Amino acid sequence: MAHWLYKSEPFKWSWDAQVKAGAKGTFWDGVRNHAAKLNLIRMKLGDRGFFYHSNEGKEIVGIVEVIREAYPDPTAGAGEPWVVVEIKAVKPLKTPVTLEAVKKEPKLANMALLKLSRLSVQPVTDEEWAIVCKMGGIDP
Repeated sequence: MAHWLYKSEPFKWSWDAQVKAGAKGTFWDGVRNHAAKLNLIRMKLGDRGFFYHSNEGKEIVGIVEVIREAYPDPTAGAGEPWVVVEIKAVKPLKTPVTLEAVKKEPKLANMALLKLSRLSVQPVTDEEWAIVCKMGGIDP
């Protein structure tokens, strides 16, 4: 299983909104970057990801799961190459993990959240996943 990080501005789509979507989840749209699109294409059913509040809060707040693999983005214009995946909320972190906390953890120095800060959908290594889960007070 691969791990990911999804960034969302809370005023557009928050963790609470993701939770309210329930088991049916929602599609992750609006990705307009080719590197992020390739990450969406690589996602498989059951992959887990961190839900990150960007701009406001700047913290990892929950875990989501891929419930449908990549398909054409219904919000894209005709002929545009963008895709979406569908995700559902799995559980919140007991303690949100702030961007500052990630920056202070030496073992996370190479995390995409720090190195590719503008990328809206990012890979997370197994080691990073375990460290952030521990920081957030949950089992990996």
